[in-house]
Amino acid sequence: MTAGSARRTGGIEWPTLILALVIHAGWALALLLHDRMPLWLLVPIGGWLVAWHGSLQHETIHGHPTGIAWIDALIGGLPLSLWLPYRCYRREHIAHHATDAVTDPAADPESRYLAPASGRSAPWRLMAAALQGPLPGRLLLGPFAVVGGFLLAEGRRLGHEPARVARDWLPHLIGLAAVGAWLTYCHVGLGLYLAAFVYPGTALALLRSFAEHRAAERPGHRVAVVEQAGPFALLFLHNNLHAAHHRAPGLPWYRLPAYYRRHRAAILSDNGGLLYTGYGDVARRFWRRPHDVLVHPGWP
Repeated sequence: MTAGSARRTGGIEWPTLILALVIHAGWALALLLHDRMPLWLLVPIGGWLVAWHGSLQHETIHGHPTGIAWIDALIGGLPLSLWLPYRCYRREHIAHHATDAVTDPAADPESRYLAPASGRSAPWRLMAAALQGPLPGRLLLGPFAVVGGFLLAEGRRLGHEPARVARDWLPHLIGLAAVGAWLTYCHVGLGLYLAAFVYPGTALALLRSFAEHRAAERPGHRVAVVEQAGPFALLFLHNNLHAAHHRAPGLPWYRLPAYYRRHRAAILSDNGGLLYTGYGDVARRFWRRPHDVLVHPGWP
């Protein structure tokens, strides 16, 4: 099912629109008042807002809050994380939902698994993936690996399809100029913004994605549920109920918990019981051991 295949067609979803206003106003205010906050307070606030904005972007990709693509893109497109163009995120996430081979790196652009590789870079790729296998490695090193890997891939893509890359990056660069103007107005240097907003925000997003998919023979068994997410449920806009989201990708975030409660037995039957009681459960299981193998088990 594609990202837009289950969009509702009428009216504005006010909870999502209000959320967008809260996130953007909170981000602007946190930067404006950054010099009045100690770093130990600024980092969790900044990280939360950037990760929360990423969750909002995910909602807009699925047609919320208006169902009009260009308006939803305007609502979610400001690049608070700096590094990920909205058009790239949208294209890859739609492809992730469209494929029947979720987790296969040949078909799923959001897969964390590797395909067998050769050449001089292969050992380094395996080492980088191995260091991110346990949860602490993913949170500490993952932001560097994910952002660096994406930018390298975009550099290679530029050589093959420069016009498409330009279409993806031009709106992003305009958004970066707007973000940069606000940083300048608030006297926030790029280093501080990267350290207090982008890095922790990306790490929080990687916490959500860490265990939400796992390779399995049956496609339905590849999508997990993190059931009791506490405050992370709001941060991730209930995308911790990931199997429910894949089952009904057009549902807005505020309706997903009720949908999950109604269909819990069927969802857990369909996903083979791939259930974590909370992110504490995820941490206990994968604090010292990797979430799964590095190379996708479907490859020979």
